[in-house]
Amino acid sequence: MKHYLMLIAVLFSFAAFSQPNANSEIKDGTISGRVLDANLNEPLPYVNIIIKDKNQKVITGGITDAEGNFAIAKIPEGAVTVEITYIGYKTVSKSVTLEKGNYKVNLGDVKLSEDAAALDEVVVVAEVSTIQQKIDRKVVTVGKDLTTAGPTASDIMNNIPSVNMDAQTGAISLRGNANVQVMVDGKLSNVPVAQLLRQIPSTSIKQIELITNPSAKYNPEGMSGIINIILYKNVNIGFNGNLNVGLAYQIEPKFNSSIDANYRNGKLNYYGSYGNSFSDNVNEGIFQQQQTGNIQTLDILNENNSHLYKFGIDYYLNEKHTLSVFTNQNVFDGSAIVDTELSNTGNNNVQFQSILGDSENTSQQYNFNYKYDIADGHNIELEVDHNIFDSSSETDNLFSGNAQRPNFVEFTDNGRTRTTINLDYVYPFSESAKLEAGLQARIFENDLGYNSDGRVRNMMGNFVPTETDFTYSRDIFSVYASYGKQLEKWSYQLGLRAESVQVDAFAVDTDLSNNTSTDFPFENDYFQLYPSIFVNYKASEKNAYQFSVSRRVDRPGVGDVNPVPNFNTALISEFGNPELLPQFTNSAEFNFTRNLEKGSITAGVFYRIIEDEINQVVIVDRSDLTSGRVILTRGNFDTTNAYGFEVSSNYKVTKWWSLNASFDLYNQKQKGIAESIDPTLPNPTENDIVTSVTEVDNLIMNFRVFNNFKVTKRLSLSAFGFFRNKETGLNFEVDPIYFLNLGLRYSFLEDERATFSLNFNNVLDTQEVSVFSARPIPAQVNFEGEFKQIFAGLSYRFGGGKYRAKSRKNRDNDEKNDGGFF
Repeated sequence: MKHYLMLIAVLFSFAAFSQPNANSEIKDGTISGRVLDANLNEPLPYVNIIIKDKNQKVITGGITDAEGNFAIAKIPEGAVTVEITYIGYKTVSKSVTLEKGNYKVNLGDVKLSEDAAALDEVVVVAEVSTIQQKIDRKVVTVGKDLTTAGPTASDIMNNIPSVNMDAQTGAISLRGNANVQVMVDGKLSNVPVAQLLRQIPSTSIKQIELITNPSAKYNPEGMSGIINIILYKNVNIGFNGNLNVGLAYQIEPKFNSSIDANYRNGKLNYYGSYGNSFSDNVNEGIFQQQQTGNIQTLDILNENNSHLYKFGIDYYLNEKHTLSVFTNQNVFDGSAIVDTELSNTGNNNVQFQSILGDSENTSQQYNFNYKYDIADGHNIELEVDHNIFDSSSETDNLFSGNAQRPNFVEFTDNGRTRTTINLDYVYPFSESAKLEAGLQARIFENDLGYNSDGRVRNMMGNFVPTETDFTYSRDIFSVYASYGKQLEKWSYQLGLRAESVQVDAFAVDTDLSNNTSTDFPFENDYFQLYPSIFVNYKASEKNAYQFSVSRRVDRPGVGDVNPVPNFNTALISEFGNPELLPQFTNSAEFNFTRNLEKGSITAGVFYRIIEDEINQVVIVDRSDLTSGRVILTRGNFDTTNAYGFEVSSNYKVTKWWSLNASFDLYNQKQKGIAESIDPTLPNPTENDIVTSVTEVDNLIMNFRVFNNFKVTKRLSLSAFGFFRNKETGLNFEVDPIYFLNLGLRYSFLEDERATFSLNFNNVLDTQEVSVFSARPIPAQVNFEGEFKQIFAGLSYRFGGGKYRAKSRKNRDNDEKNDGGFF
């Protein structure tokens, strides 16, 4: 850490003393004037004024003040060129000669006209979403059609190619795999992903990047890659903002609203936002074991309330230096009421369990960013991001009927922090060649405490009053370098990332009945190299090809290693595995893009080799072999492989009908250890547990199509269809899923500032979750959630300056700047 701080100090010193001393050769002349918007006839602040000599070499310059005035002094005698440049406007050049009798030149009012080709950052939302394949990512530009799908980011995720969102849990997967990193504007958050996506309004999303084979510049976590959600940034002068409100309903109401605002005047840009979500969610499930005759029903009601706040400031010191700070604050409280009934077809015993849970959590994020633009494309950037997450929960377990267990209460407290320090450097060797390099430190700590006053199954598999303390820390220090070059039709990028990782975990499990403790220490330190290669060939304006290879890692998450029970019911318990090792993935990918007259089509294939694969483990509960209880946990398995094919297209069929469609197919061979037992034996023992090597081929196919029908200029209709075939894992088979959603969008008021949306999900009532488990005891699980929802939403855009201020520089192509909602 000391070396990082020393390097940062040296770079700051370099930034401070490397400024050119423009005054060393300055003489007597002065050029002044005022810059105005040609259409509005209003002054333009902070316009760049550049003075060049007869050889077009920059000798000095400045910027206009808040009233559009400028005065550049001490200009050398002779002929000079004055260039007046401003983002989004056409550059104006004027020739001036400073000579005897003409050393003070006033240009008067200089009027700039907008340059339509340069207005790439003005917020203009396309009617129809588009898909574009870039050298290292697929970019989905979210149009007005997709926002009809629902009020939040989670509602539109299933409409995105290669992405699947579990409607019940909010779990997200990419290319059939849940090992994926989700970012917002290039930044991770401590807020749980499912909770975070329900906080982001769909109307605030500009693009969704699917980075399936990330370069060495990115953190290598996530076998499937990265989903990066890019939000709109408002850089207009003055006060601007958006208001969103929505209500969904089937059995229980779900309300959400948000407001974001931006105020820019001069060198300072202020932005802030507030969003909330109040939702009640109902789920009903049944768990049946045919051999034992056990039937467990579950009625679940979750009440979740969350609030997300953000405030930030961008300070534009001058053309070369930008400082930015922001904070996110998230507050969540929720409750769960779970009523379960356990019965058996062979007797009259019925056991009732009520689980009453209350939980709350807070998440704080503090971000600092400094960027120094040394020259065009040559820059250095420092970013420090600090996250704090605290949560607590209390769960009451109440039993009645033929229950054999006493009531008990569980208490859990969890706190974790993550600090990330990035130092990035970009050096352009030429217009066609660029070097990127950087250092990163990530410090992660997690402390968890669990206590129960009743008899709870602990890590040893015993029912005892228990207390568990678990600490987990992971420090990662990395360095990367990436070199890219553009040729006539070819381009390539070579990268390498090196990481040193230190993992320390320590769990203490205490049996409160006799005050005896058991320690579970764990350490895992390792060093890894992550190379990446990208090659792109643009055969013509219509056809492009891209090939890439990379190495990635999936580090176990806190939930994967947490030894405290995630839940306890009569038939199922779930624990983490503190000794879980990371899995490594070597991936190769080939993509093809064809631009059509009315759209485009992209297709790709990929192949992965996965080492020490992390997968779910289902084992027999040794403490009670006659009950049919099973325990869920996580484990490492043998090296396996996966491959897949996907194709997606956006096409404008007619003037009033456009569609986005995609098909993807993934196959992953999974191999691991599985347990099974015959529960019909009168007195089964541990010797009756059969352990075998199991291998399956999991073939997943997804097809989705989104249709947009433009009835009038202001009214549009949409229809979204989805199908997924049967999914087969080591222990589970999930039945096919298919559904149809319909939507309506109507824009009104001046400039279509207001939009009303109405959609109806699962109109054919076909969506449900049905799972069969063959091991360790054959069982059937069915769940029905609130899939058949009706949603109504209203969004309104207010403010809006006619001309724009200088936009904050982007850290990289991810547009990791901040503003707008998140």
